[in-house]
Amino acid sequence: MSLLKSITTFGGWTLISRLTGFCRDVVLANYLGAGVVSDAFFVSFKLPNLFRSLFAEGAFSAAFVPIFSQKLLESKHDAVKFAAAAISVLAAFVGVFVILMEIIMPAVVMLLAPGFADEPDKISLAASLTRVTFPFLLLVSIVSFQSGILNSLGKFAAPAAAPVILNLTMIASAFAFMPFINTPAYRFALAIPLAGILEVLWLGYFLKKENIFLIPQKNIVALSKSDEIKTLFKRIAPGIFGAGIYQINMMVDTILVSLVGSGAISWLYYANRLQQLPLGVVGAAIGVALLPILSRQLKSAQNDEAKKTQDKAVEFGIMLSVPAAAAMIVLAEPVVNILFQHGKFGVFQTLMTSRAVMAYALGLPLYVMVKALAPNFFARLDTKTPVKYSAVVLLANLLFSVILMQFFGHIGIAFATTLAAFVSLGLYIRGLKKRGFWIFSSVLKIRILKIFLCSIVMGFFLQAQLWGLSLIFGDWLKFSFVVKAGILGVISAAALAVLTIMFKITGIIDVFSYLKNFYYQRRKK
Repeated sequence: MSLLKSITTFGGWTLISRLTGFCRDVVLANYLGAGVVSDAFFVSFKLPNLFRSLFAEGAFSAAFVPIFSQKLLESKHDAVKFAAAAISVLAAFVGVFVILMEIIMPAVVMLLAPGFADEPDKISLAASLTRVTFPFLLLVSIVSFQSGILNSLGKFAAPAAAPVILNLTMIASAFAFMPFINTPAYRFALAIPLAGILEVLWLGYFLKKENIFLIPQKNIVALSKSDEIKTLFKRIAPGIFGAGIYQINMMVDTILVSLVGSGAISWLYYANRLQQLPLGVVGAAIGVALLPILSRQLKSAQNDEAKKTQDKAVEFGIMLSVPAAAAMIVLAEPVVNILFQHGKFGVFQTLMTSRAVMAYALGLPLYVMVKALAPNFFARLDTKTPVKYSAVVLLANLLFSVILMQFFGHIGIAFATTLAAFVSLGLYIRGLKKRGFWIFSSVLKIRILKIFLCSIVMGFFLQAQLWGLSLIFGDWLKFSFVVKAGILGVISAAALAVLTIMFKITGIIDVFSYLKNFYYQRRKK
């Protein structure tokens, strides 16, 4: 499967996942608002997802996929045998970790949200909710493992669709659990581990279709001593930092923003959710699709092809993320208003959230580029270099956050994440160039400049439309949900048309020709 097709497949399903995630967040905002209860719930939601990104989706995938992909080239039987042993050891380790965290949860919540210290009831609620949600970590670790196998086989759709199950389950829980659980926060919390079980069953079905049966191994101690498993976990350890730096930065943000005041955690959560749409669709899709392709090319000594693949990944990332960032900056307030300003989520919450959206958006293209460059190290089985970079970036984010939050509160913390992204990208570009793995070609630089030009034109066109709406209707965001959502859809479509035309004029891509060719290829199949 080509890089573009892999990115399109994974990204398309991820887009559906993010859209259902927005529906989920609309429900959350309506029932929880942005205050004490929502802050406690989002801490309980973030904690298992932090370790999910570190242990499972980040470090595990970065270490496991290259090894499994290379083994597939030699023997599918040996690859599956290795996979069964790896998941058995990983599940045992994560299971013990979950039990330990359940025991010490109040202390963990205090560490994660020190700003709760003056509110014992808030700590108690957050700890109680997190004890319900935390078993999700074990289940999603298995899901990430199953996804890694399917991705290595070129099957991206089912793994990318799995998160949709979580979103739909949480939405359904708001109503289905109502006769049994009075508190909405607990309904949402219970839905999280339930969704994990459903995701395991979902991907298990698709593994069965590929004739892959993972039989759990009982001799965990003996397996953990094997050379292959030792090698895997040696690479996972540094990968916890290397692949999970974004989530670590988000967790630093949570710790610090808990000191800002009530509601601040929720403002950053909703702002980050908006950023996660393009970051997940573009950044994650590129990272997931690129890793197995680069691993195979480098294993086969196709170094020139690997560099071309890296160029394409960077260009795709910039082409999709820069316009998205421009749109997020211009449309921050209308989007937050339309999506979240319902029920307990009011005008003030919209203002605070939209400001954080703008600060996060500035760093979006940078994080997407990091997502595109990091697999170049992981495909070479080098997980130590990213961890060194990540330690620097983590310290930079902490320093920027502590300084900026003094003057700008939660907005300063969001912008610090963007500044840390500059540091991260600089380290990756310098590191790849120094080792001779990859450099910015002059052709790529010119194409990136053209993409920025196209995005600026689109951004000004969007802003002009907003000014026109204000002149004609005044405060158009006071209209009904259907009307203002329709207006947003129309002006967004117009801006997309302008961007498409600009891409064609500058020679970046002829979107219409691409879609036409894609359609005919699908018809032939």
